[in-house]
Amino acid sequence: MKRTLLIGLVLVVLFAALAAGAGGVWEIIGLRAGWGLGNALFISTALAAIVGATAGPSAGAIILYETALGIGMALGPLLGGLLGNVSWRAPFAGTAVLMAVGFLAIVVLLKKEAKPAHVAPLASLRALSHPALRTLALTAIFYNFAFFTLLAYSPFPLEAAAAEHGMEFGALGIGGVFFGWGLGLAITSVFVAPILTRKLGLIPTLLTVLGLLAVLMVVMSIFHTSMAGLIALIVIGGLLLGIMNTALTETVMEATDLPRGVASSAYSGVRFLGGAIAPAIAGPLAAATAAGAPYLLAAGALVVSMIMLVLGRRHLAAVGTHHQLTPVEEAEAISVGDGA
Repeated sequence: MKRTLLIGLVLVVLFAALAAGAGGVWEIIGLRAGWGLGNALFISTALAAIVGATAGPSAGAIILYETALGIGMALGPLLGGLLGNVSWRAPFAGTAVLMAVGFLAIVVLLKKEAKPAHVAPLASLRALSHPALRTLALTAIFYNFAFFTLLAYSPFPLEAAAAEHGMEFGALGIGGVFFGWGLGLAITSVFVAPILTRKLGLIPTLLTVLGLLAVLMVVMSIFHTSMAGLIALIVIGGLLLGIMNTALTETVMEATDLPRGVASSAYSGVRFLGGAIAPAIAGPLAAATAAGAPYLLAAGALVVSMIMLVLGRRHLAAVGTHHQLTPVEEAEAISVGDGA
């Protein structure tokens, strides 16, 4: 896993640095393909490495992972806005530098696995034949479609709403809004998701938050011309997404008896398909219809996500069983994991 993480980071550093010196938009688009390959290698393996290192309940590791993502998503747009005010090339160069720091951190801090278990090259693809994992992967695809609609498309109606008020929002303004979004995501990942999943259960939490997100998207489609309304709704979206990310990842880890590394790699590899499609659809849809249409499509995707989860719920009987442990049993399970 360590080698895969490092290869992914090298690819991101290389293509981000090349993008900083690119001569045009189409060149950047081509370089983003290599950048995306590096991201895919790193993100799926990072989750697999974290949960694979935990022999006991994986909830704590998942919360840590999602929190780190939330903090990064909060600081990334803000730093990108600051660098974007210097030059359009600066955010790409900044990414290359930050990923190089991450590379060095893994080289120094992450210990090499003593005896890594053999995993077949197609193990992650075969894992999707498991009904529970397939159900959650389909749920995640449609959920991530909505996630990336909010993340990638929202700056455009936000900028348009600001222009109607005679303001220029700019890269720094958008970075500030999504700093609040990412901060909310990180906070609910740590403090709210564990409480809700323990009190309601994982599947009821997922269905509840998916429903709330669908309502949020409909409201965003209505108030897409209001700058203040959009800002507030984007931040509220971050709060809901933090709960959803943590609960969904924990559900994946508990749903099957597959090795955690295989399950997490399969899930991570599939869920970003929705994220890849969303930006490509949102812009043309808005241009052809109305600025609020992408949010309505995202709401529809969230409804489909809920349907996938309900239809496949019979395959998720194992989900949430660790929440039924007594405090003593859970402490013993954690102790076993720490000693492994």
